[in-house]
Amino acid sequence: MPQTLSASDMVTPGSLGPPHTEPTDGEQAGQLLLGGAPSSASLDTLIQHLVPTADYYPEKAYIFTFLLSSRLFIEPQELLARVCHMCIEQQQLDKPVLDKARVRKFGPKLLQLLAEWTETFPRDFQEESTIGHLKDVVGRIAPCDEAYRKRMHQLLQALHQKLAALGQGPESLLGTDKPISYRTKPPASIHRELLGICSDPYMLAQQLTHMELEQLRHIGPEEFVQAFVNKDPLASTKPCFSDKTNNLEAYVKWFNRLCYLVATEICMPAKKKQRAQVIEFFIDVARECFNIGNFNSLMAIISGMNMSPVSRLKKTWAKVKTAKFFILEHQMDPTGNFCNYRTALRGAAHRSLTAHSSREKIVIPFFSLLIKDIYFLNEGCANRLPNGHVNFEKFLELAKQVGEFITWKQVECPFEQDLSITHYLHTAPIFSEDGLYLASYESESPENQTEKERWKSLRSSILGKT
Repeated sequence: MPQTLSASDMVTPGSLGPPHTEPTDGEQAGQLLLGGAPSSASLDTLIQHLVPTADYYPEKAYIFTFLLSSRLFIEPQELLARVCHMCIEQQQLDKPVLDKARVRKFGPKLLQLLAEWTETFPRDFQEESTIGHLKDVVGRIAPCDEAYRKRMHQLLQALHQKLAALGQGPESLLGTDKPISYRTKPPASIHRELLGICSDPYMLAQQLTHMELEQLRHIGPEEFVQAFVNKDPLASTKPCFSDKTNNLEAYVKWFNRLCYLVATEICMPAKKKQRAQVIEFFIDVARECFNIGNFNSLMAIISGMNMSPVSRLKKTWAKVKTAKFFILEHQMDPTGNFCNYRTALRGAAHRSLTAHSSREKIVIPFFSLLIKDIYFLNEGCANRLPNGHVNFEKFLELAKQVGEFITWKQVECPFEQDLSITHYLHTAPIFSEDGLYLASYESESPENQTEKERWKSLRSSILGKT
């Protein structure tokens, strides 16, 4: 299970202190984190710590951590409404005459908070009511400085552009996320093989990286929290959210598709020499993915080659130079909670931090393991303490893991897209598991009674033969 970092490891407290709030409902101050944010506190106290004043602005790390985790307890739309209401109340923005000097100190801080929120969590602003809250609170400070209205217009323009881009989604996988079962191997005259589209392992590794980064671009940080939302015991009986993890789920489907595509390409050729060439090609592609820092494609390729219909092809593997494959398998060995992979990931992350080019900045983690880490962090630590306080220290570690991922996914891909290759990877037909076994048995006959019975069953169900 991931170890929780202390706050001092994560951020240096700023010079501005938080607004003073009295403990409520028996609340007692605990260890202070992030320049004054409590390690645990009531939800109201944490919301208060988010609200800027003329003399206070929350730290960037606190803003991200709280906006990410707060959705476990309160919907973003309601949180925004409460923040705006508190700003209006505390700064007396509902008065007919404003304190212009104070508003001019407060205004830039409010706009900065709204800019950070809309930039990092744009999907929180998909409903028209949320835009109404933004316009209302900024409209109240605009008479003190017309630049506020102009800044708000720019902020909304950027938000609409971001939402429009996110709304397009990654290239559709409809029709390709459901593997097919061929009745027989399609004739060579109509079947297109990957090596006929791209025979350069380095080029394919680059195109896979391009596709990975394109898919990742659409995953919002909030999806990691919403994937594990449970009903808050102190809230209503309804969960905060339902299905808001479509991009995360699409990315997992892409991983599975790549696994099956690799296995399909290996099982398709009729001759074992050709199958061996395909295996060696994918080994080279996997090695280039490792060098690039694309661990997700690397793991998908290894998983595809380790699927039973592929691994059972002993005569084919006998013709393969497997030394490089065993090295890659060792790097992704699950022993010790993927100790070797985690070491390689840390190396890639360090390279990214000190990089002088986009090529060196690429870090694409093995996504299923990242989800697993976040899941166990969520399950292993309570959201609330026995006294009802929000366990904010837990959410610091959650924000650290998600924040690191968000940094990685924002890297500009340095590789130019080759549409013919990416289109093939997205749309090429793939075998179902049964289809893979049938193709495998046709390539190398069943060796034992279990395989013979399975082959007979598959021929009967898929081919209609006995």
